[in-house]
Amino acid sequence: MSSTERLAELLADARRAVVFTGAGISTESGIPDFRSPGGVWSKMKPIYFDEFVHDEAKRREAWNRTFNNAAGWTGAKPNAGHLAVAKLVQHGKVAAVITQNIDNLHQDSGVPARQVIELHGNATYATCLECGVRHELAVLKQSFLGRDEIPRCRSCDGLVKTATISFGQAMPPAPMARAEEETLACDLFLVLGSSLVVFPAAGFPLLAKQNGAKLVIINREPTEQDPYADLVIHDGIGATLRAVVPLD
Repeated sequence: MSSTERLAELLADARRAVVFTGAGISTESGIPDFRSPGGVWSKMKPIYFDEFVHDEAKRREAWNRTFNNAAGWTGAKPNAGHLAVAKLVQHGKVAAVITQNIDNLHQDSGVPARQVIELHGNATYATCLECGVRHELAVLKQSFLGRDEIPRCRSCDGLVKTATISFGQAMPPAPMARAEEETLACDLFLVLGSSLVVFPAAGFPLLAKQNGAKLVIINREPTEQDPYADLVIHDGIGATLRAVVPLD
């Protein structure tokens, strides 16, 4: 039995699957990852959360990066991997998509926002660090580029930041709790494009396995969790899923 035939079998047998995605699914849309050689962090240092909060120059640099598309995700479109995941959700096979990505491509591919659990936030909008009010980037960009104003909250004048989790910032408790709940409820845990080195998020696949779920890892490079998986495929995500999930 080939690896894709085994994947099709595992998907067919699953009653409640969970998909867990990392940067590898989005690199197939042309988005650079952060940690690999040539990735975003090899070209510029991350701005830590405390630096953003306490240093106006760092806040200005962060917003410059946002509006200059330094991370390279603006304008990216969902690829075959995203579309296949969306089909699995639409067919009721996948209950939730847990993602480490911040690019909104799962929602853009058709996965309902309520079924996307974003562990590291979302870079397509901003929020106030004080009151939580959402701010649209297009509005903030006008004032930042037009009047050189570092964004402040329209409601409480608090600091505004893209809705992502920065280095040194606490993981959001609600998404983490939801991710754990979905992990414990699933019978198939499908990892797509994650190196599984960033904890605590990387603990979910092993939690699923320990709870009796089947574990599948599709990633171009080996991961430390490969020995625990029921199926490992070192190949492209879009091509692999397209072979087992019809997109039309």
